[in-house]
Amino acid sequence: QVHLVESGGGLVQTGGSLRLSCAASGGSFSGGIMGWFRQAPGKEREFVASITSSGVTDYADNVRGRFTISTGSAENTMELQMNVLQPEDTAVYYCKADSRAWVVAFHRGQIGSWGQGTQVTVSS
Repeated sequence: QVHLVESGGGLVQTGGSLRLSCAASGGSFSGGIMGWFRQAPGKEREFVASITSSGVTDYADNVRGRFTISTGSAENTMELQMNVLQPEDTAVYYCKADSRAWVVAFHRGQIGSWGQGTQVTVSS
């Protein structure tokens, strides 16, 4: 059974930075995809960023240039560096992973296992 654990959330002021981490266990993602989604209060969960096992990255338009996704130094780990944070970035951030690099299905939420989420709050 796949188990994903996020860490690194917290409270930061506008313009600040945070780094989120995700560790996956119970599966192999060597040929798959990992990514981040977020859900703000009263809004639907939305795609933030993804990275395939071959290193191909994707970003939502509203975070491109500010957020950077990367694989971690340990196997099946991933990080999200978030810079120039804005109040609209406030949300619960979820890690997701799948052993299949089906990018479109992954972005649409049709495949993948979810972590429990970590809160990111940006104060104005």
